[in-house]
Amino acid sequence: MRAPLTTKGAQRLRAELEELKSVKRPAVIAAIAEARAHGDLKENAEYHAAREQQGFIEGRIKQLEAELSHAQVIDVSTLNAGSKVVFGATVALVDAETDEEKTYQIVGDLEADIKQGLIAISSPVARALIGKYEGDAITIDAPGGQREYEIASVRYEG
Repeated sequence: MRAPLTTKGAQRLRAELEELKSVKRPAVIAAIAEARAHGDLKENAEYHAAREQQGFIEGRIKQLEAELSHAQVIDVSTLNAGSKVVFGATVALVDAETDEEKTYQIVGDLEADIKQGLIAISSPVARALIGKYEGDAITIDAPGGQREYEIASVRYEG
């Protein structure tokens, strides 16, 4: 099965890939050449740091290329699931105890970023939400015990 990815997430990952290839890879190659010019490589910390950085960059490029080539990119704005929660949904949850509201979008594993409210389709919260409808109550196993939430709204936006 191909991993789902939102259009926005795919664009972000392609931009990161382009930045790695056109800016960061050439910069680290230049840093390696400069460090090599300083002589003895055994005790050359700049050379070893640049080589390590090159390894990270090349690894990330390979990862992004593989993920993007195997991903199923989904334009969330064209989904017509109504008030049902499916991949790509932006869901507002209200904590049953505190009335605190949290909003999350369910996205592919590679594009998840909790700081931006993007939760992975494979996460416990997303798994509890998938298939539910606006108005439904859900229970999520949180580190501090079970928490009850009501799905306040479900929307699909690009």
